[in-house]
Order: sequence, then structure tokens, then C-alpha cells
Amino acid sequence: MRNVITIYSRQNCHLCDVALTQLEQLQKELDFDLDKIFIDKNPQLEKEYGEQVPVILIDGKQHDFFRVDPVRFRSSLEKHRQHQ
Repeated sequence: MRNVITIYSRQNCHLCDVALTQLEQLQKELDFDLDKIFIDKNPQLEKEYGEQVPVILIDGKQHDFFRVDPVRFRSSLEKHRQHQ
């Protein structure tokens, strides 16, 4: 079963673009599905994630927001894989 990494993002968000680029690079190495969701114009997601974007989830569980720390991400993904 492949892990699903979700990034909640906004249009024209520099931090979101940087985080997405990092996740795309990690995806090549770590083999996971990447789902990008824009919160713009979605009142529920705006309320939930608002100013925290980008928000990164691993298999539906919040991992981090604002930035992707590759070392921390690898460690968290490995822990998720051990519990599958």
C-alpha cells in the first residue's frame, strides 16, 4: 500500500511552491502518492487551514505546516510505513 502525502496549498503562495517542490523531489526517492489541494474558494478548508498553508499530511494525519524538513519528513514517513 502506497502512502498518500497531501499538501493543502493556496494559489500564488511562495512557501507552498517551495514545499511542493521539496515533496516532488522526495517522492522520487521515497515512492509515495502526492495529492495537492488548493484551499482557495473552499470555506471549510479556509477555516481549517487558513494561514497555516502549506499544510502537509501523511496518510491523512497532519505532519507539518509552512515548511518541509526532509530529515523529519523521511523519519515520519518511515514511522507511518512501520505501522501499516
